[in-house]
Amino acid sequence: MKKKSVIELNRINVEQFKSTEKIPLIVILDDIRSLNNIGSVFRTADAFVVEHIYLCGITATPPHPDIHKTALGAEDSVSWSYEKDAASLVERLRMQGIMVCAIEQVFDSISLPDFKTEQGKKYAIVMGNEVKGVSQAVVDAADCSIEIPQCGTKHSLNVSISAGIVIWDFFKQLHK
Repeated sequence: MKKKSVIELNRINVEQFKSTEKIPLIVILDDIRSLNNIGSVFRTADAFVVEHIYLCGITATPPHPDIHKTALGAEDSVSWSYEKDAASLVERLRMQGIMVCAIEQVFDSISLPDFKTEQGKKYAIVMGNEVKGVSQAVVDAADCSIEIPQCGTKHSLNVSISAGIVIWDFFKQLHK
């Protein structure tokens, strides 16, 4: 096997990305402290053509060199905006018919492998703070909670890793 060169990857540019059809998925980052985590989620959102990212609460916004360090320019390709209050945003998105899923370990959560999307429906996932997770107010406002099954001793993943797993799962189901 031969590794592909950068040219052989056939990457699209930012303008082409902006006109590319996106999967019907919004990512909400609520109170994310790490600029590297924010940048990593931008990069994953670019890779899997996520429609939009909302940065909420204390989550930093581009431009910032530490976000750029891990986003590698994805902060310029992926559509994003800032909202102060994630719970209010979740309620507003739900009123627009978007199914909002908190990614959190809660009673009666849906295991990620059991979550099935519906064609024609739009989704939003909420990723919470690195220490406290998704706030109870946001969990209460969401349509459901999805939990990533884990078998080890920690039952905890880095928020950018969790986002990558969940975005990939949605991409597999929603990409045409």
